[in-house]
Amino acid sequence: MFKTRIIPTKPIMILEGEKKHIIATDLHIGFESSLASNEIFIGKNSSINETIEELSSVIDQEKPDSLILLGDVKSSIKSISKSEWDEVPLFFNKIKQKCDVVLIPGNHDANIQRLVPDNITMISSTGMVEENILLTHGHTMPSENFSHVDKIIMGHVHPVYFQEDSVLNGQRVWVSLKTEKQNIFPNKSGEIEVTIIPSFNRYLYATHKKNIKNQYHQL
Repeated sequence: MFKTRIIPTKPIMILEGEKKHIIATDLHIGFESSLASNEIFIGKNSSINETIEELSSVIDQEKPDSLILLGDVKSSIKSISKSEWDEVPLFFNKIKQKCDVVLIPGNHDANIQRLVPDNITMISSTGMVEENILLTHGHTMPSENFSHVDKIIMGHVHPVYFQEDSVLNGQRVWVSLKTEKQNIFPNKSGEIEVTIIPSFNRYLYATHKKNIKNQYHQL
């Protein structure tokens, strides 16, 4: 039976059973290109190096069998930017030296197969199941083929806490909730737990309240 835990202060989940996996989502590598178009500049290569170093540190500490990425590894949606051509393969090659890597594509990962090295496991965007847990990006409703699961772990939403008089205002947060299973799988009864992992990219998340129902995800 798989057990889950989170790493305090890190947007990373640990999934432990016969094997041990670390789970992260929404890296948005190459996001600087869109910021630069709005005359917002971040130091060259600073964020990709930061991403590699932070994940490498967790891998060294936890010694997992694999890293599972829940989508949006790259930032542009329909195209591949120049920085993504350089940085996405660099990221995968560096992390693969430490553990296996599994990619579940998200809505920003169009054509990412052109950037993914051969030694990376890339599966369907519908997600993957580990025992009773569905791992998915979260931008589409899960298939009825996964209706037996009791828990969904996803990204996509980039949850942020908003309370102006709180020290947590504007901080990335975890979301965990239970809902009726029929809300997701109409032909099933009972409850299902949904956990939303915060965006790994600390630069790319909401800075003000938004209508999640209309803007973010199917779930």
